[in-house]
Amino acid sequence: MDALSPLSILLLLFLAIISSLLLFIQMRKKNPPTTYPPGFKPYPLVGYLPQYLSNRHRIADWIAELLAKAPNNTIVFHRLRLRGVITANPANVEHILRTRFDNYPKGEMFLTTLHDFLGTGIFNADGDTWRVQRKTASFEFNTRSLRSFVVRCVHQEIQTRLLPLLARASAMGQVVDLQDVLERFSFDNVCKVSFDLDPSCLDPELEEGAAGDEESSFATTFAGAFRNATYLSAQRFRYAIPRSWKIKKVFDIGSERKLRESISTVHEFADQIIHSRKKEKQTNEKQDLLSRFVASSDNYSEKFLRDIVISFLLAGRETTSSALSWFFWILSSRPDVEAKILEEIHSIRAKNKGSETNGYDFEDLKEMNYLHAAISESMRLYPPVPVNSARAMNDDVLPDGTQVKTGWFVSYNSFAMGRMEENWGKDCMEYRPERWIDADGTFRQESPFKFTAFHAGPRMCLGKEMAYIQMKSIVASVLQRFVVEVEGEGRCPEKIISLTLRMKDGLSVHVRERNC
Repeated sequence: MDALSPLSILLLLFLAIISSLLLFIQMRKKNPPTTYPPGFKPYPLVGYLPQYLSNRHRIADWIAELLAKAPNNTIVFHRLRLRGVITANPANVEHILRTRFDNYPKGEMFLTTLHDFLGTGIFNADGDTWRVQRKTASFEFNTRSLRSFVVRCVHQEIQTRLLPLLARASAMGQVVDLQDVLERFSFDNVCKVSFDLDPSCLDPELEEGAAGDEESSFATTFAGAFRNATYLSAQRFRYAIPRSWKIKKVFDIGSERKLRESISTVHEFADQIIHSRKKEKQTNEKQDLLSRFVASSDNYSEKFLRDIVISFLLAGRETTSSALSWFFWILSSRPDVEAKILEEIHSIRAKNKGSETNGYDFEDLKEMNYLHAAISESMRLYPPVPVNSARAMNDDVLPDGTQVKTGWFVSYNSFAMGRMEENWGKDCMEYRPERWIDADGTFRQESPFKFTAFHAGPRMCLGKEMAYIQMKSIVASVLQRFVVEVEGEGRCPEKIISLTLRMKDGLSVHVRERNC
């Protein structure tokens, strides 16, 4: 067969472009979008890929800006073959997460992207697989014994690890990366709650590199592997060409090879713990989540249990540390808020006749309404999980009139929702804890479809109460004893989105003993 002439090649290329344009026009007619914000019109074939690439380094702020300009705070978004709706409209969120819950599962793309790491754990499951885990977890999370176990674990980690670490830094005049410290604290604590195992990530000997025992080895391998697996799994969502990470996975190269090695380490260790818990089932009565799941059924496979526990480890390590990092950064520029928190802490201490070394029990923490409001207000502006998405099973129309087609992704943006004037008023960008306080001084709950930091509907976060227990315990204990001063005050840390909202370069702080 003769080779094609250059003219024939150009003709074929021209026909291919014309065909693609006709297909694009047909799709636009079939899937009419909402009105686009100024300067946000799609390009033929590639959609919003050019804008996405130029703003990928500031994706959270970019999407928030677009949603603020869009009618009804909703946009239709597509790049290449990926198409869907992004919203910051509470009515749409309620429709997606509750009213039409069955029409918006996580979806195949989300599940397959995180399957290597999370398997079919509760945060990466749909249908009956999700319902079974949710029912069991819901029962366990509502038991008083688990709540008491969480309070004890948090208190022990604060008194024996966190406060001594900050005291050493204060005495030596050291700069501390508070984000890193909080992540290690959270990992220690969630491993204790999930496995009844102490990885000792805040152990002073581990920090100094002096420990050479098994616990030190665990902390530097399992914890490091878990951190890498979390970050690399999240990066799969950010490829310019959706699902192109699969090519790297097939050839086992680059980030996919590192991800496979990290996941292997995490799974191997988790399997060992699960196997040992099953052996101990008849002889020990442990309070951790894994033991509770093992005790609740003999039918769970080790893989099923591993997926459950890894999901809880992910939630416990990433979310509270993210929330508190942003909270301490905001607080450093708001001495008025810090003074009110301290006044509340001292008042509760005096009334209950508690001491600094006794820590805070559940009733103490429950009375800290202003602290609860201050943390919630921080999460309104900097939610630990800035975006959540689902997949439309069937055509639908959202309450604001936006059309959704079968197979589209539907995403609500928590980061943007806290910045919408329509949701929070003209002072939406202002950090004001008082917006959460009623006239009698008690904390006022907001609709979970407006304040989405803990998700909403049937999938609402089961660990919400535990998260507040941990966060309020840490803040009250640290502020009562130390002054935390952030380096470069006034400069907003650069945001990076892993599976949570993190600070790119950490949070460098000076701590000094409080004179009071």
